[in-house]
Amino acid sequence: MSPSGGNLVAFQRMDGAMLASIQIAEHKARAAAMFRRETKVFENAIQVNNFNYLITLNGMIASRGGIPLIKEGKLIGAIGCSGGTDSQDEVVCKAGLALIE
Repeated sequence: MSPSGGNLVAFQRMDGAMLASIQIAEHKARAAAMFRRETKVFENAIQVNNFNYLITLNGMIASRGGIPLIKEGKLIGAIGCSGGTDSQDEVVCKAGLALIE
């Protein structure tokens, strides 16, 4: 996702991934960019700390697999992954982040 308006810059779908994973991955990337934090933060806040009010925030998703791309303190985009388990989605996002860095 690009930082200006959350527009999709690149996309790839794994063979056999459910079609819903397309929208989920975009949602994760958009939330990571909008809130400038990994979506894992929201998952932990709800599951570990019982901050259930977070689900009322527009655009929030409480599922791992969304990572903001921040360089020199500026948001430059975000990565969102879906199609595996949450932990697998997170690993794939971090691999993508490592390639960019």
